[in-house]
Amino acid sequence: MTAPSALDLAGLAADEINAAGGVAGRPVELVGVDSGRAPEVVAAEAAALHRAGAFELLVGFHTSDVHRALERALPPEARYVFTPPHEGGARRPGVVRIGQSPLEQHAAALTWLVRHRRARRWVLLGTDYVWPRAVHRAARRVLAEVGGEVVGEALVPFGPADPGPLLDLVRRSRADAVLLSLVGRDLVAFNREFARAGLDRRVVRLSGALEENGLYALGGDATGELFACMPSFAAADGGADEHQLALEERHSRRSGPGAPVVCAYARGVYDGVRLAAALAGGRALRGRRSAPRLARADGLAFRELTETHCA
Repeated sequence: MTAPSALDLAGLAADEINAAGGVAGRPVELVGVDSGRAPEVVAAEAAALHRAGAFELLVGFHTSDVHRALERALPPEARYVFTPPHEGGARRPGVVRIGQSPLEQHAAALTWLVRHRRARRWVLLGTDYVWPRAVHRAARRVLAEVGGEVVGEALVPFGPADPGPLLDLVRRSRADAVLLSLVGRDLVAFNREFARAGLDRRVVRLSGALEENGLYALGGDATGELFACMPSFAAADGGADEHQLALEERHSRRSGPGAPVVCAYARGVYDGVRLAAALAGGRALRGRRSAPRLARADGLAFRELTETHCA
């Protein structure tokens, strides 16, 4: 769902770098690797391409299990910019993470929902891999500190699954809120079933993986109970994020009115390509880090709750 947005923004970044003279006079060229496959397959292909000299620096937009596999497979001298929110923990030399850790991404949102929506009883639902596990550990820590409690937890494999047991867990636990660290189409499918079960108007949902493409795929949401905490959101009604607005304007000029939305993942890829070019050119620059933001779904758009930003 998010690949068209991310690839478009990678292309925009490369075009802008090349229009400014490239990297040390050399044009930036993008080499694509499909990261939607098994982590070991992706890592083996990337390592082989690096050995063959097909790329000098890797910009990664993929899940954290692929991220870990790439760190193991690439040689120590390989430079690697990982752009999405990440699982935290140690990283090897040469790896730059420009996203947020689970605690950085979720702490302010969980705190706000406990205090302002009285969402004290939480169920944690996620896909069974490294990032959701780290999110759940962070959520338990935050909720314990702000007066919330975890009343249920489940991790499920990637791919289609029977939502019944997860919905039953939400009902049985009498949860006020659900933290969703499901990803991709699994996140969309669960939200659809959640609505069909009639839970969407009485149980708050928060996700650190839901962006505009996912909101479009589930047909929007007008309950006022679906929230997302992401590094950025597409500008709605003008917005106040000047960097986001300027990026959307340049993207629209390049790709036309039918261009994919500039979601948080796509913006991260844009920043990652710009950072990679700076590193390849010998400049020691830090990645652009946006403060985590909380927004509520309003139909097919997200409306930011600006008072919940955290530095």
